[in-house]
Amino acid sequence: MLIIGILLLAACLVAAFFAPSAALHGYLIGFLLWWGLALGSLALLMTQYLTGGAWGVVTRRIFEAAANTLPLLALLFVPFAFGLGSLYDWAHPDLVHSDRLLAHRSPYMTPVWFLVRAVIFFAIWIALSRFLTRWSREQDEGLPERGHLLEKLSAPGLILYVFTVTFASVDWAESLRTEWYSTMWGFLFVASQGLTALSFVIATAALLGRREPMRRILRPSHFHDLGKLLLMAVMLWAYFAFSQLLIVWSGDLTHEISWYLPRFKTSWGWVGVALILFEFVLPFLLLLSAPLKRSSKLLLPVVALIMAMRFVDFVWLVLPSFGHPGFHIGWLDFAAPLGIGGLWLWVFLGELPKRPLLPLNSPYLEDALAHGED
Repeated sequence: MLIIGILLLAACLVAAFFAPSAALHGYLIGFLLWWGLALGSLALLMTQYLTGGAWGVVTRRIFEAAANTLPLLALLFVPFAFGLGSLYDWAHPDLVHSDRLLAHRSPYMTPVWFLVRAVIFFAIWIALSRFLTRWSREQDEGLPERGHLLEKLSAPGLILYVFTVTFASVDWAESLRTEWYSTMWGFLFVASQGLTALSFVIATAALLGRREPMRRILRPSHFHDLGKLLLMAVMLWAYFAFSQLLIVWSGDLTHEISWYLPRFKTSWGWVGVALILFEFVLPFLLLLSAPLKRSSKLLLPVVALIMAMRFVDFVWLVLPSFGHPGFHIGWLDFAAPLGIGGLWLWVFLGELPKRPLLPLNSPYLEDALAHGED
């Protein structure tokens, strides 16, 4: 994974000298995808601490390892500091002075404040992941009172997560188009991150469940719970996506429909149809089946399809914003996400074995194991 990541990102770096805009477009797609996976895992980890459930006890280490990749993502964010002009109109002073809307937003949307906010966001996310991981490890080492701290941190942590993801998604993705804004944008990213993280965790758990010791631990009941959560995430993502479209369609305002027009009136529209069919309709129908949700082998193709469509979704969100008249995707749009993914998986696979695969002193562990025997 490390070699793959380094080679692909090195190729993207070389290409950036000849086509900086194309390289950064692909890099943004990849960054948003893997950033969403890490943050979605952090959010689901905090959700499990607040709500309980066997599904989160047996998968806690996967969530923790995924959340602990955030320092890598902070490092991978650095290239954006050198290429803001290739992504955002507000990074061009001449455009800001000539455009009324950009001038109105200029006290907030400036390169300096953009980077300052990013530092604050990553500081909050990394602090949350570090404290949750540390207290979980200390609980394993015989300090049961750490469980109360995990619950107390998770409540404000989830609130901070929703607010920071909303502001970050506006900064990094919504502001790609000057005239576009959406009141559903942050919620759409929250739902998509949960969908991405659940898909990845189910795939990882299914692979771990093929070998000892997790073969004796992960049972059909656990996958059934995870499958039901995945069905909920699929419906929630579709609901927010449709709500955003419905609000824009009913308003029929020029500055709002300008985001959808290039995605509907050109060949990008077929990509939107593919998202509806393969990220919502087909997974929704398949996940209605209880036998499928109880089988890790049958769940694997479903989550693989969802993960692939998450990549397509970010392609659909990012590339039409740069004036492509129709569907067009270059090799950099594949190489950059795969390169970032190689480094991300290398860090994840390094984090996962650092702790026991089960939280040994969790007060809910016995119930989680007994639930698997149902």
